[in-house]
Amino acid sequence: MALAGLLLAGVAGPALAGKANDTLVYASDSEPENLSPYHNNLREGVILARNVWDTLIDRDPKTGAHRPMLATAWTWVDPVTLDLTIREGVTFHNGDPLTPEDVAFTFNYVLTPEAKIVTKGNVDWMKSTEVTGPHSVRIHLKAPFPAALEYLSGPTPILPAAYFRRVGLDGFSKAPVGTGPYRIVSVESGKRVRMVRNDTYWPGSPIGKATIGKLEFRIIPDADSRMAELMTGGVDWIWRVPADQAEQLKADPTLTVLSAETMRVGYLQFDVAGRAQATSPLKDVRVRQAISYAIDRKAMVDNLARGGARVMNAVCFIEQFGCTEEGVPTYAYDPAKARALLKEAGYGNGFDIDLSAYRERDYAEAVIGYLRAVGIRAKLNYLRYAAFRDALRAGKTSIGYQTWGSFSINDVSAFTGIYFRGGEEDLARDPAVIADLQAGDTSTDPALRKAKYRQALTRIAAEAYALPMFSYPSNYAFSADLAFTAQTDEVPRFYAASWKK
Repeated sequence: MALAGLLLAGVAGPALAGKANDTLVYASDSEPENLSPYHNNLREGVILARNVWDTLIDRDPKTGAHRPMLATAWTWVDPVTLDLTIREGVTFHNGDPLTPEDVAFTFNYVLTPEAKIVTKGNVDWMKSTEVTGPHSVRIHLKAPFPAALEYLSGPTPILPAAYFRRVGLDGFSKAPVGTGPYRIVSVESGKRVRMVRNDTYWPGSPIGKATIGKLEFRIIPDADSRMAELMTGGVDWIWRVPADQAEQLKADPTLTVLSAETMRVGYLQFDVAGRAQATSPLKDVRVRQAISYAIDRKAMVDNLARGGARVMNAVCFIEQFGCTEEGVPTYAYDPAKARALLKEAGYGNGFDIDLSAYRERDYAEAVIGYLRAVGIRAKLNYLRYAAFRDALRAGKTSIGYQTWGSFSINDVSAFTGIYFRGGEEDLARDPAVIADLQAGDTSTDPALRKAKYRQALTRIAAEAYALPMFSYPSNYAFSADLAFTAQTDEVPRFYAASWKK
């Protein structure tokens, strides 16, 4: 939306940050390609979704317990049928009342090919949803899915059916509407999203009414510029602050600095089939293993990530249900072994290859340095996230250095399943892995689920389809006037923040 559009909307330009103006301005480096929560999978989009939209169920970040939100009750009729009672008295930001029709529309719409949602794994466990009464719906599952309640408490917010049908996806992205504690009042592409407290937010919500009156998300790609804005009061909150800069900021009495591990894990994903290059060395498991031995992940944790990061040996976050390193092959730093494997595979003189990344450029450059030390001449292709994701899916990237935060879902299906269950993100398409993950996802026996996931994770590691790097810490820096609590699930709950008295 142009400045003229803001003026027409009665907004006189950028908000002034801080306690005095009751405006919490937070900044990040990336912008979701679409503000619809189903049409982006960028963490910045997840944050907006949690502050603007509600889900049927809420997960208490302290206890992990599921509690009523837009659904007041739920009952499993059988392993593939879930009945829910929809809360009365809730209105969308545009004044439309929430009804069971909105729930059914949302879930049936996102399952259609026309919807073109970004992360199909968040919803493709559902078969259909029907309205069963004036305040009830029934969700039909394709197969048993024990993690269903976890997904209904995260990446499945409810859309306003009548409004969405009227304005379409493009119109919805420009003027989104939800039921959450903040409502979006203006969108400036590439610059900012402005929100105000939803003063008619429904009483009894488990997350409560927002305390701070105005919220603004600013897109500031350059890290130094974000830091300067924070120090001069232009913004109140930033994150992903490099560890050395975070240490420097601790000396500023006007700021608070927090460090916390998150569920996000970085990893290298390999073009196993050689779609990016027909004669790709990556088609040989020995080459993929060599790359895995060539990188000193522990040194990267100690010198770059820091802040509580841990090396991961399985492609998931270790505390998710079903994630395990038990019996999973590991790759300790061993450049001599890497060179020997390359020679055995016929690449004693190394080779040239591309490596794409979209964030933490210094991490990607460190990886490239390790690869060059064993003769692999990797060239960095640094992209915006949407371009990176599309290139990976289209088979135009040989090695992708990416991260995944699992939409903050505490189940391995939200990580390993997304990238190795045969979907758009799966570069290996291994039938054995796909079968094990599907069996794990659909079994109602927790022990069997864990066993199947362990088999899948073991094979992924043995074949070196991907190299998990480490969990990502997040360094937060924010105004000392702000009371803010960081959570492991990497969801800044700004509605729960407040100004210190």
